[in-house]
Amino acid sequence: MSVAQGALRLADAAATLALGATLAPLLRAGDVVTLAGGLGVGKTSLARGVLAALGLAEEAPSPTFAIVQPYAPPEVALPLLHVDLYRLDDPAEVEELGLDEARLDSALLIEWPERAGAGRWPDALALTLAAEPDGARRLTWEAPPAWGARWRPR
Repeated sequence: MSVAQGALRLADAAATLALGATLAPLLRAGDVVTLAGGLGVGKTSLARGVLAALGLAEEAPSPTFAIVQPYAPPEVALPLLHVDLYRLDDPAEVEELGLDEARLDSALLIEWPERAGAGRWPDALALTLAAEPDGARRLTWEAPPAWGARWRPR
């Protein structure tokens, strides 16, 4: 089985939020979505689009300082952890977060996945955002077989 790959141009912040809204109904407990890219490219905006589409009434805060921001019904339709690994100094620190256990009944959105070490979540939908010269964003992805036909962005 092969990994599906692709790319998509996101014209503005609204398009990034909309992509998150498209991703939300595809999520299941146990799913991991990694969000890679530099500072300010829209990782948290994409996560906010997911959370809003899952029913979160207020704007989701960035989990940069909390590291793990949990959401659960009735606040959202699906238990989800929004994780930001930016402040981790050592990949071994990921073990202390309990993400593997949380994954049993929650989906995970993980910003800065490279801080966890290579190959940490091989079944994750891996999304990478990059800034374009005109201010738009370029989204590239790798969708492993675990994502089957679920991930088909346009």
